[in-house]
Amino acid sequence: MMTLIAFIVTIGILVTIHEFGHYQVARWCGVKVLRFSIGFGKPLWQKTFSKDKTEFVIAAIPLGGFVKMLDEKELSLEQAQNPHLKQAVYSEVELNRAFNRQSVWKRIAIVLAGPLANLLLAIVLFWTLFLLGETGMRPIIGEVTPNSFAEKAGFTEQEVITKIENKTIKTWQEARWQLLEITLGSQSNVSIETVDKNNALQNRVLAFSGINKDAEKDVLDKLGFTIYQPMLPAVIGEILPNSVAAKGGLKTGDIITQIDQKNIADWQAVVKSIQKNPNKQLNMTVKRVNEMLSISVTPDALVQNNQTIGRIGAAVKVNEKDLSLLRVELSYTPLQALHKAVIKTRDTAIFSLKMLGKMIMGEVSLKGISGPATIAQYAGESANLGIKTFLGFLALVSISIGVLNLLPIPVLDGGHLMYYVAEIIKGSPVSEYMMLVGQKIGFAVLGLLMSIAIFNDINRLIAS
Repeated sequence: MMTLIAFIVTIGILVTIHEFGHYQVARWCGVKVLRFSIGFGKPLWQKTFSKDKTEFVIAAIPLGGFVKMLDEKELSLEQAQNPHLKQAVYSEVELNRAFNRQSVWKRIAIVLAGPLANLLLAIVLFWTLFLLGETGMRPIIGEVTPNSFAEKAGFTEQEVITKIENKTIKTWQEARWQLLEITLGSQSNVSIETVDKNNALQNRVLAFSGINKDAEKDVLDKLGFTIYQPMLPAVIGEILPNSVAAKGGLKTGDIITQIDQKNIADWQAVVKSIQKNPNKQLNMTVKRVNEMLSISVTPDALVQNNQTIGRIGAAVKVNEKDLSLLRVELSYTPLQALHKAVIKTRDTAIFSLKMLGKMIMGEVSLKGISGPATIAQYAGESANLGIKTFLGFLALVSISIGVLNLLPIPVLDGGHLMYYVAEIIKGSPVSEYMMLVGQKIGFAVLGLLMSIAIFNDINRLIAS
C-alpha cells in the first residue's frame, strides 16, 4: 500500500509540475488553454476555472498528463477524424490566441517550459535538503578487495579519501558520485588523495582500464573499495517487525556467539554468514542475559548489485560515540545550499544524457532503463526511509523526466523544439507530411523504450 501511494504521489507531483510549466507560460504568452489534465482516460474529477473557462481534470490513469491549448490544426484534425463531431465555434479574437498563430519564439517558450519546470523542481527539492543539512559517512576505506583495482593502486585499510581529481571529498556519497562519473567516462585512471592511518598524505593513481561499465553495479564494489566499519560486538540492536529474525525468536540485546557451530568474533562475521546463505537454515547460539539459547533462522534472499544475498532483518547495536567518529554533519547557508542545488541538478542532468548516449552506442547496458514497476518500488522504499530520502528520490526522477522530454524525439517536447528550430532555419513551418512521419517515428521509438523498460522491470521482479 505504501508503494502504491508513494508511486501515485510521485507521478502526481512530477506530472502536475511539468504540465503547470506549459500551462503558465502559455497563459503568459496569451494562448487560450482549454484543458489541464492530470492522468488520462475517464475523468474522476473536473472543474472549470478562470475567465478562459479552462477545464481542470484528474483522470483515472495516473501515468502522465497534458495541457490542451486552442490550436486550429488540432481542431481541423479532430473534424477530419470524426466528421460528426460538433465543432466548437471561436471568435476571431479567440482564434488570434490559438497556439498555431503564435510566433515561433513563443511556441518554443511554451514547449520548453514543461521540462524546465521539472528541472526547477529538482533545484528547489535539493535546495530544501541542503538547507536541512546533510548527514554522511566519512570516506574511510575499509577492507580492500584482493586483486582489485584499488589493491593494485596501493590503497590500504583506514585511509581517508580527501580529494578525487583535486575536488574536495567529505563523504562517501560524494566519493561514490565522483568515481561513478569518472569510470563511466572516457578516462582510464583517476588521481585520488588520501590520508593514511599514520596521518601521512598519499597521492595515488587508480587505473581502471577494462572495468565493467554496468551502471547497476556499485562503483565502489567494482573498484575494490569497502566502507570502513569498526569492529563491533555481535550484539543485536534492532529487529525489524515481521522479519526472519523476529519470527525466529531473536531479540534486541541478544549476543550471537556461534553460527553453525563456528565461533563469532564480531558483527561483520554475522553479516558475512547471513549474506552467504540465502534460503539456507542457520543454527545460532545466542546469549540472552545469563542464558544460552539455540535459535534457527533461514535468511530471505535479496538481490543486490546483481548478487543474491541473505538477510534476516536484524541490525547491530552501535555505540553513539563510535558512530560519531564515522559520521559527518554538513550545514549550508541559503545561498550555499542554492548553489549546491543548481550544481547537483546540472551534473545529474548531464550525467543522465551521457548515460543515454552510451546506451545508444552500446557502451553501457540497457538494463539501466527502468519502467513504472521499478519507479514504484523505489518510491515505496524511499518513502519508508523518511521524508528527506523521498524528496531526494523526487528530485532525481524529476530530472529524469525533464531530460527525457528534451530529447529530439517527435511527440516529446524536444521533438517539437526540433521542428521549431527547423522552422527558424528554413523560414517556414515544417510540412504536415513531415510532422506526421515524425510522429510515427516518435511513437515507434517511445514504444521501443517502453518495451525495454517493462522487460527490465519484469527481469528485476523475477530476480527478486
